Amino acid sequence: MRSMTASVIASAAPERRDARTIGLVGLAHGSSHFFHLLLPPLFPWLIAEFDTSYSQLGVMVSLFFIVSGTGQMLAGFLVDKVGAQRVLFAALSSFVVAGLLAAVAQNYAMLLAASFFAGLGNAPFHPVDFTILNKRVTAKNIGHAFSVHGISGNLGWAMAPVFMLGITTWTGSWRIACVCGAVFAATVLLTMWLNRRWLDDKAFDAAGANTKAHAAAATSAESPFAYLKLPAVWMCFAFFFFSTVALSAIQNYASTALHLMYDLPLTQTALVVTGFMLCGALGMVGGGFLAQRVQRLEKIIATFLLIAAACLAIVGTGWLPGTAALILASAAGFGHGLAGPSRDMLIKRATPSGATGRVYGTVYSGLDTGFAVAAPIFGWMMDQQMHSQVFFGAALALAVSVLAASAVGVQLHQKRIAVGAAA
Repeated sequence: MRSMTASVIASAAPERRDARTIGLVGLAHGSSHFFHLLLPPLFPWLIAEFDTSYSQLGVMVSLFFIVSGTGQMLAGFLVDKVGAQRVLFAALSSFVVAGLLAAVAQNYAMLLAASFFAGLGNAPFHPVDFTILNKRVTAKNIGHAFSVHGISGNLGWAMAPVFMLGITTWTGSWRIACVCGAVFAATVLLTMWLNRRWLDDKAFDAAGANTKAHAAAATSAESPFAYLKLPAVWMCFAFFFFSTVALSAIQNYASTALHLMYDLPLTQTALVVTGFMLCGALGMVGGGFLAQRVQRLEKIIATFLLIAAACLAIVGTGWLPGTAALILASAAGFGHGLAGPSRDMLIKRATPSGATGRVYGTVYSGLDTGFAVAAPIFGWMMDQQMHSQVFFGAALALAVSVLAASAVGVQLHQKRIAVGAAA
């Protein structure tokens, strides 16, 4: 009886360890996505107070993602060298600084400084998150880990507009909202520190192997930059770039575009970002199960992203009643979310041993680059009254991203066939 109980405890322990690690990483990831949207929901107030244009605010968003994208590639090497946990603490501290700087901003330059520190904090998150998950979470739960990771990011995006607009409306001050954002980041940082043993990627990995094995695998490569020769890495980068161009349009300008196209009040159209992200989170729940069970992941990605693209294109036509357009634009998030875990699993399969931080840092910098490039372009469209083009451009970008994902999937499939034939 005692041995049976010990056996049950032993078998349950990995599940509890996985759940704690996945939950903590999810919370941290959600906070990083929250800080993507620390300032964009406040655009109407910032324009009124600082006399800026949408194009200038688009440049501010671009600065965030230029810093984040550049830093993300470098952070991948840092994570592989010193460990993900330390880098995570530094990133969350940078978010606290960003929130406080925004709260005391007296001019456009100070808003740029707040965006800089927010981008600096955002830079390490994907190398950090995926290094911890790939080392600490058991193989049977990794698909669900990717699903929770994606869901938490979407929830962070969904929470930010409600949080920032709600506090601004309630208090009458967008500055107080920024202070509350800094307090949120500080709370997450304290939570991570108190639970740091569940995030220690250097002391433990899911396979139970000593981390020296990972170091040996990394040093056996011909160069720390050898992974850059892999076509799959750059195709994954392209996939992230184009899918993020679409996401940038929705996050930063869909609310205002719907307001101007369909004559809906801003209090309603502001919900499109939250709706898109919540539908995306719902899609990721199912996407986690598909990622665990399906071999040809690129087919899932293509199917659901093209459905999302079609929804956005229909909204762009202006044919629908206003409320229906708002609902359909939000529903497009379901297809975008369902593809998410398959996307992350596809990258895992394309990642060589010992280079997790570097590969994820490089690939996910495509996300930052997409945001950086798209924000001023779509901002210019808004200034030129090209409101429908925001949705058409987002749909086109999703369609192009499907081509990149399909190319990665085909390459991996051909590699499996070659390995099977050799065996």
